[in-house]
Amino acid sequence: MRPLQLALCLTCLALPAAAYAGETGVTAPAVPDAAKPVLTFDRIYASPSLNGKVPASVKLSPDGRYLTVLRNRPDDRERYDLWGYDRTSGEWRMLVDSLKVGSGAALSEAERMQRERHRIGDRKGIVAYSWSADSKSILVPLDGALYLAGLDGSVRKLECAGANPLNPALSEQGGFVSFVREQRLWIGPVAGEARAVTPAEASATVHWGEAEFVAQEEMARMDGYWWAPDDSRIAVERFDEAGVGVVTRAAIGAEGTKTFEQRYPAAGTANAEVSLWVMKPDGAERVQGDLGANTDIYLARVDWAKDGRTLYVQRVNREQTRLDMLAVDPATGTSRLLFSENAASKSWINLSKSYRFLKDGSLVWWSERDGFGHLYHYKTGKWRQLTKGPWVVTGMIGVDEKAGRVFFTGTKDDVLAQQVYSLSLASPAKVSRLTELGWVNSASMDKDGQTLVIARSSPAQPPQVYVADASGKRMAWVEENALDAAHPYTQFLAGHRMPQFGTVKAADGSDLHWTMITPVMEPGKRYPVFFQHYSGPHSQDVDRGWTGALAQAIVDKGFIYFQIDNRGSANRGVAFESQIYRAMGSVEVEDQLAGLNYLMALPFVDPAKVGTFGWSYGGYMTLKMLQANPGAYAAGIAVAPVTKWELYDTFYTERYLGDPRQVPEVYAKSDALGDAAKITDPLLLIHGMADDNVVFENSTLMAARMQAGKVPFEMMFYPGYTHGITGPAIGPHLMNTIFNFLEKHGVAAPK
Repeated sequence: MRPLQLALCLTCLALPAAAYAGETGVTAPAVPDAAKPVLTFDRIYASPSLNGKVPASVKLSPDGRYLTVLRNRPDDRERYDLWGYDRTSGEWRMLVDSLKVGSGAALSEAERMQRERHRIGDRKGIVAYSWSADSKSILVPLDGALYLAGLDGSVRKLECAGANPLNPALSEQGGFVSFVREQRLWIGPVAGEARAVTPAEASATVHWGEAEFVAQEEMARMDGYWWAPDDSRIAVERFDEAGVGVVTRAAIGAEGTKTFEQRYPAAGTANAEVSLWVMKPDGAERVQGDLGANTDIYLARVDWAKDGRTLYVQRVNREQTRLDMLAVDPATGTSRLLFSENAASKSWINLSKSYRFLKDGSLVWWSERDGFGHLYHYKTGKWRQLTKGPWVVTGMIGVDEKAGRVFFTGTKDDVLAQQVYSLSLASPAKVSRLTELGWVNSASMDKDGQTLVIARSSPAQPPQVYVADASGKRMAWVEENALDAAHPYTQFLAGHRMPQFGTVKAADGSDLHWTMITPVMEPGKRYPVFFQHYSGPHSQDVDRGWTGALAQAIVDKGFIYFQIDNRGSANRGVAFESQIYRAMGSVEVEDQLAGLNYLMALPFVDPAKVGTFGWSYGGYMTLKMLQANPGAYAAGIAVAPVTKWELYDTFYTERYLGDPRQVPEVYAKSDALGDAAKITDPLLLIHGMADDNVVFENSTLMAARMQAGKVPFEMMFYPGYTHGITGPAIGPHLMNTIFNFLEKHGVAAPK
């Protein structure tokens, strides 16, 4: 379960503002109503996006000359086209117009589900692309077909791909195109015919070249095959779902219901059986990689050595307490153990993509072995720690092997604003910061570690993207996104409010970071609070980035907007995060209550008007918070909540709670169903009726338990919608439903 922000856009829309200072309610001067346009929910979900121009999938061509992005349209914020920037001429050009090239064909169910796994289910047009090795063309999947786009604006359909190819890719040297069709891997020359290179299987439960469900949903691994650097071989995943339980998933729409017999590995049940094979591009000389005798494991990551002579495989045990790095011989399939990572006591292994195999055979590796996520150098069987301290490396960006420099993001200077840094492999003690304090930064890099693409935002500036050299010096804007007269959000700047930040103490003495945005307040009046939370692992909600137009619209309605990050959330170290081990719904509830107690002590907060809201894990938290502290919150809204963890998947759930076959008591305590009758405060239960992530059954179970306990509550279910409920019509309906509910129960702005 990856974090899902409020209506999928809470932190990606606008919010600079006049300042709010301190804890005493001092505010900036009020803006006359005539000078402050009303920010409505209808406008928030309309086009153009109030976030401005924020490109997606920013990439550099292999030769470094071109920069490509996916850019959404001013008249349709969800439709993306491919644009290219020639760094030599300084000119932008649309390379693929998704409306002119695409057919508009409906997505296959398999691709639609993959987009859900990517959290891009609402996007249209072009959602992915890949560069050829010679930097002369780009592979573009669009509307169930494959196209090869040239830099001159030409676009050619690859007929060899047929209809609805999945996971298309160009080989590392660019000689082959590969894709999955009919659960087999197909490969062919870019200009020729493709053919299936994996065997036809008698069972419909066998897939080649795809990542299994939990890999996509929980491991952030979307790949099911991997090309060798010289195109000589390809490693391919095979998985068999025969042992995985079948659930009948209903997608309830407005004019009918579709049912899907879906193989879903619920906690405590069998996973897909996964194996790894290596073969030549024509399917010849196929050998199976040795992943060990125990088949109840997870295939977490697969990487080729720079010279193509070794395949590195990360294997994780079912309990997720041990990760083994295997070195597999691609010619024979034999493997040997390089090293293992072991979780701390009463904790788990957090997977990462922050590692890099170098040309000399050594490895730069991310690990939490000292209690915080840091980088290490593994060479000739020995470890050397590169970064250290009570902060975390949040991601490795790239390596300049010639200069011996490693680039990464981290919280060394501010846990609320990650920066981009670099260090020398030879003398790592000196860490250089390459970005400006006061901004939340993320970055990517070309394969040689020469050029950075940095995305940043601050409370006073929506997301910007620029190209920088290895020292961090900005060379060119990809998108400045300035709040000038043309920016769609400029008309609302007069009424913006800046966020305030602070901390309260948890029961164990930990600092819990919070953020608050207040409306323009009148002396002597008390204001309601929209208390929003996610609270789950792998999430940090409170930071110094661009907060969002949706939050501003809530503030414009006369509400205080508040969030607090509890124990169990990300980027605070192993001890902080692991307090939810076999105890979901415990310390998170305590820490949210600490935030509530802080709010209630403020003279401008109405303690009888705090409404709490959460989505997904946050929806689960709303239920647990109302159950644990009746009367503390004026009302609660739970969107797509998990109510019974036995319904959720193996990899996510067992990581934190263990196997329900072994520790049923942990699940009984963590579930939200057992205490359903303890809810005495007004509750609004919301769910998409076609949700394939947190299935609709979670809410129907909760509804049934509350009805059986004669507990009153309200419901709003959305036919046809999955885990994300958004769009130009449904988004405003959702938000108006929420605030009508709050107002009906007395949670409204003072008169």
